[in-house]
Amino acid sequence: MNISDYLIRLLAGLLSVTVVLTLHEFAHAFVAYRCGDPTPKWYKRLSLNPLRHFDPLGLVCFALVGFGWAKPVPIDPNNFKKYRLGLGLTASAGVVVNYLSAFLFFPLFLVVVLYMPNIVFLTDFLLYLTLFLYARSLSFCVFNLLPFYPLDGFRLVDALDRRHGKVYRFLRNYGYWILLALIAESFLCDLLFRATGAALIEKFDILGWVMRFAMRYFGYPILALWGKVFGLPIQSLWGLFAW
Repeated sequence: MNISDYLIRLLAGLLSVTVVLTLHEFAHAFVAYRCGDPTPKWYKRLSLNPLRHFDPLGLVCFALVGFGWAKPVPIDPNNFKKYRLGLGLTASAGVVVNYLSAFLFFPLFLVVVLYMPNIVFLTDFLLYLTLFLYARSLSFCVFNLLPFYPLDGFRLVDALDRRHGKVYRFLRNYGYWILLALIAESFLCDLLFRATGAALIEKFDILGWVMRFAMRYFGYPILALWGKVFGLPIQSLWGLFAW
């Protein structure tokens, strides 16, 4: 990979992370506010300004291994008109928006691949940008369903289990450290794979499995639908991710 290609990928990657994280956190804030909780507005999180949502460590993790998190939107569930419903809707808002975003970004990627004329730098940038927007929206959706604090999966556990028993306390107290350990393990596997090229190493990359699961199973309905619209077999769409 030459320096220009690296810089194009880096710029496209940073822009895609900015968009994906901002939409995710804004969705949480908007739904919480609509369910009766003004807390996100008080903390200025009812905003599409990315700087209000970034968590430095989560952003670094996202840049290193493609998985990370934003600053959790502060909420007070006691303000919800219906406690459990409001908590559940707020917890699921981010992943729903990420999945819908992936659904909308994928046809943009196809348009660039199929119809964009080859313009120096611009075409490559748009290819990377639309691909990253699709892939990271999808992976962030699945990643956030993991039941570890501060991810949305933990918030869903919180919404469904008001007793806050042993499982809840374990996930609340240790989820953050488990999450960091998984990200560190994924980063180490990536370094070893780049250094040795041994395919076996990828089998131990736990978060890598999450990514592949996201692309293959969560992404299947998106590819199948847009494949019909563009008249492309799904096998050829899988092949687009090989470049």
